[in-house]
Amino acid sequence: MARIFITGSTDGLGLMAAQLLSGQGHTVALHARNAVQARDTRCAPRQPRCSRW
Repeated sequence: MARIFITGSTDGLGLMAAQLLSGQGHTVALHARNAVQARDTRCAPRQPRCSRW
């Protein structure tokens, strides 16, 4: 599987792409403007693997 970095991944199409790729077994690195967005996105519903800091 691939390692993928997605900018704009805290909402919209970026979040959808991150969830889809993560669900397919890829390692996805998310980019967020602040720690709150990063935390909320990391543990968003439908996220197959939720890890805390």
